[in-house]
Amino acid sequence: MLTLAWKNLFHDRVRLAVTLVGIVFALVLILMQFGLFLGFLDTSANIVERSGADLWVTSPRIPYVNGGSPLSESNRWKVLAVPAVERVDRYILAWVPWKLKTGAIENVQVVGYNLDSGVGGPWNVVEGSAAALRGEDTVIVDEIYKSLLGVSRIGEVFEISGRRARIVGFTRGIRSFTTAPFVFCSFKNALNYGAGIIREDQAVYLLVKGRAGVSANALKAAVQPMVPELDVLTNEEMHRRTQTHWVFATGAGITTLLGAVLGLIVGVVVVAQTIYAATVDHIREFGTLKAMGASNGHIYRVILAQAAISGVMGYTAAIAIALTVSEGSQGGNAPILLPPEVAVGTLALALAMCMGASVISIRKATRIDPAMVFRG
Repeated sequence: MLTLAWKNLFHDRVRLAVTLVGIVFALVLILMQFGLFLGFLDTSANIVERSGADLWVTSPRIPYVNGGSPLSESNRWKVLAVPAVERVDRYILAWVPWKLKTGAIENVQVVGYNLDSGVGGPWNVVEGSAAALRGEDTVIVDEIYKSLLGVSRIGEVFEISGRRARIVGFTRGIRSFTTAPFVFCSFKNALNYGAGIIREDQAVYLLVKGRAGVSANALKAAVQPMVPELDVLTNEEMHRRTQTHWVFATGAGITTLLGAVLGLIVGVVVVAQTIYAATVDHIREFGTLKAMGASNGHIYRVILAQAAISGVMGYTAAIAIALTVSEGSQGGNAPILLPPEVAVGTLALALAMCMGASVISIRKATRIDPAMVFRG
């Protein structure tokens, strides 16, 4: 069966090439659209996902992590009084102006965290060290934003809110969903950069770590009564709230989601038409099989085998192209993420689409009059 299907496909190499081009185009479109959507989701709340916090204590009803407002540091002592709490760190995430050497101004999001715990700090530091942030007026930025911020090397000095800011390190892959890059520094330095926005006795968030063995939900239930006027969110809840805001409350999120769905629909249609046309073009070959006494069941298996072979070949080329594009996108602002689950799921989708489309043509193939083979 497989041998016959293989020979039938390669008998007309031009038709096979056309079929594979259609499948590859459809699958690459699907992979790119969903990869962009996954990259969008990751970027929208990456600073929350990788914070390392168990709970976020925030001002009430903030819409997403980038929209916090100052709260009194006195709340920290209330939370620390909870037996299940191991530590509470003050955290700043605030919008401030960055002055380039040209005099131009760019908005950035200064991220001030506790250097001792590292909770909420940078990850994937590829040059310099987070330990260097203990120095006065020191910051770390992501290498993706070097051009935007006018940065070229460690040691350069810029201005944030009129104060000195010296580059001591670079991260890789910490993107901001907004146009304002994250700038990491110590909590003390963030207070200086945010002067006029936040006072010394305030923080934008309190990041809570629970004692070993205490679940995030149990920790939340213990902490919330201590600060009833504030919101207490688990890290998962803050992550979900931020993603939901950017996906459903902004035009960019809806556009990306619709693009992914439309990519899937277009891909299915293209593959269905391609496989159907390829099967119908071989209708005389199936007539020959029937004239030789082949059963309908045998023809079913040959057609499905052809579809499966076409699907695997098309997928192999498509995933190679998609992975290459994905790798190249990692240095830009719009990464395309293709985790193993997406790759495996797309293979299953490719087989389902190809074999599903072939089923449509099976009835036509099995109703062939074998006499047609002998007609002109």
